[in-house]
Amino acid sequence: MVKIISDSTCDLCPELLERYDISILPLHILLGEDEYEDGRNISIDEIYAWSEANRETPKTSAPSMESAVELFRPYIEKGDEIICFSISGTMSSSGNIMRMAAGQLEAESSIHVIDSQNLSTGIGLLVVEAAAMAKEGRAAEEILRRMEELIPRVRASFVVDTLVYLHRGGRCSGLAAMAGGALKLHPRIQVTGGVMQSGRKYRGSMDKVILSYVKDMEEDLKTADRTRVFITHSGCSPEIVEQVREYLEGLAVFSEIWETRAGGVVSSHCGPGTLGVLFIASD
Repeated sequence: MVKIISDSTCDLCPELLERYDISILPLHILLGEDEYEDGRNISIDEIYAWSEANRETPKTSAPSMESAVELFRPYIEKGDEIICFSISGTMSSSGNIMRMAAGQLEAESSIHVIDSQNLSTGIGLLVVEAAAMAKEGRAAEEILRRMEELIPRVRASFVVDTLVYLHRGGRCSGLAAMAGGALKLHPRIQVTGGVMQSGRKYRGSMDKVILSYVKDMEEDLKTADRTRVFITHSGCSPEIVEQVREYLEGLAVFSEIWETRAGGVVSSHCGPGTLGVLFIASD
């Protein structure tokens, strides 16, 4: 059998994890001297409350070696193969930890680590596709080949409500953050080649900005892979999320439209109010 594992930055909802038997290896979130496991023992609201109180962006770190070995060991002992996904190697050493754990278990030939070159449900799109194939009984080699085809086709982008968190985390200058706040600018952050890059900057209220952002992708959405699309956010109002869902439903393209809440690691860096529409482009 082939077991699918991802680090916690894939931001998949419990329903999908259960449906496809996907296991999660949590990254760590550091709030001052206190350390937590992403998605396990701290909520997003607690992260934001700490960040506001301390005027600081939480620090994040890769999973522990011990956790990776503990997660992998039962499947290796059963004789299963493992395909595990990590956040882009330019953003975290999560994938390296997975490889080191495979070495410690002397199972390098049975544990296949994929650098997603992405984050959030940009990883999740790959993870769910791999898990669906594993559920169908596909061999690891076939799944790995399919992932190589899909990685460059993942389209992951977000619109950020506030630049404060990116500024605190060193991802934009103080001047840019101040100017963005004064002018109500909301940058589009997109992932290209495993790296986050700033794209178009929208201006105005967030509800109008998000619809403009989604409509800018309409041509690509109309020709996207039809299987699924994700609406992933870090705490947007239900009304905004529903507007995006209705717009995507109106395109009559996707078989499944999933809403997911960004996990602790992604939320720590992008701040509240961020929303993205993530999908796989056509061949």
